[in-house]
Amino acid sequence: MRLNEWINQKFFPSISTQLEPTEQLSFKTHKSLKLSVITQFFPPDYAATGQLVEELVRNLGQQGVDVEVFTSQPGYAFQSATAPSVERQGRVRIQRSRTAQLWPGRIRGKAINGVLYTVRAFLYLMRGWRRSNLLLLTTAPPFLPIVGYLAHKFFRLSYVCILYDLYPDIAIALGVISKHNWMTRLWQKLNQQIWLNAKGIIVLSPGMKQRVVAHCPQIADKVSVIHSWADPEWIKPIDKHKNWFAWKYNLVNKFTVLYSGNMGRCHDIDTIVQAARYLHDEPIQFVCIGGGAKRNELIEEVKVLGLNNFLFLPYQDQQVLPYSLTACDLALVSVDASSESMVVPSKLYSALASGRPIAVICSQDSYLREMIAEANCGGTFDNGDGYSLAQFIRLLSNDPQLAQSMGKSGRQYLRSHFTPKIISKQYLEVLQQAIFAEGVVTLSESRTK
Repeated sequence: MRLNEWINQKFFPSISTQLEPTEQLSFKTHKSLKLSVITQFFPPDYAATGQLVEELVRNLGQQGVDVEVFTSQPGYAFQSATAPSVERQGRVRIQRSRTAQLWPGRIRGKAINGVLYTVRAFLYLMRGWRRSNLLLLTTAPPFLPIVGYLAHKFFRLSYVCILYDLYPDIAIALGVISKHNWMTRLWQKLNQQIWLNAKGIIVLSPGMKQRVVAHCPQIADKVSVIHSWADPEWIKPIDKHKNWFAWKYNLVNKFTVLYSGNMGRCHDIDTIVQAARYLHDEPIQFVCIGGGAKRNELIEEVKVLGLNNFLFLPYQDQQVLPYSLTACDLALVSVDASSESMVVPSKLYSALASGRPIAVICSQDSYLREMIAEANCGGTFDNGDGYSLAQFIRLLSNDPQLAQSMGKSGRQYLRSHFTPKIISKQYLEVLQQAIFAEGVVTLSESRTK
């Protein structure tokens, strides 16, 4: 008798005869999954990682998974600096700890705030580790996965890590820390132990997987590539003439190029400025919505260069995004060459949902080039090639039908590959495999005693 048949006949005799063996396996692991998600950012924070996690757990809850989220009070929110300390949304229970906002705009301050949240996360697990049998941890903050490693060592809890960003690789690439620094070597050794003991590692791109496996070849078989996503039922194409956001900011009758999201150290802003200089005397409007470390630098550079074709707006409330993201004719996505394979721009997926063509600035080795070509939804440009980007913008501004065709193709590509329903099933499969593998070990041990 096969193991999965024995499990179902032993523990689920009333239903085991009604299901195929593969369905029995799925049922057993699904019903036994009690998931705790640990992440610093969660709505009403507008941080992209938090919004993605919120959509993920909501979809997991709709698939019957009981989820508890441990997060922080909002550090980046619009309407309120506080949120309920305990909240329930369907099968999802949300618990928020206190938050610290020491020098939030500086790297050192963010690091300290992240350390404080990580300590609180471990204390939370010490008090309630029996409530779950699997942890899902993000890299927000970057060193948070160490909580999973400690929980495994102290409480034998299984854990899966989502690597949104690769540290210390990013810090090294940005010159924040030397690759020979003792802290770098310690961080890399900790990463290896965390990854080796994890039941699964989720990364957001093939390039990320290659880099992780290069650091730790032993974990190649447990690394899964699962892309980010956007909800095409929430973000829908809206004609600019019917879009109140476009009217509010006088964008209706201008060809509008939109950069929406974080303007951080890992994003190429210089190439955008180059393109804007070439287009300075043409009826083309650049709109930058969001914040980040490079935002003020960009504003200052635009002033120095005397460019009057830029509009800067702050982050928009979540309810505004379906309108702000569609108040353009072309969406911009950029990744600095030094950060390739270490970060993945989540803004790409909402741009696909918006039904607008996309211009991606990235290195020649980026996976984004293959994706944009496969989707037939825009163009890709080398870092520093502002001239080619400007030419592409001119092309679309003079050919609305081409722009419309690219936008439709991109949205269809998203609907076929990167919706919350599609992606959450991929996550659920990884989580089920993690918990079932643990269950088999426990069962085998019990039978030998």
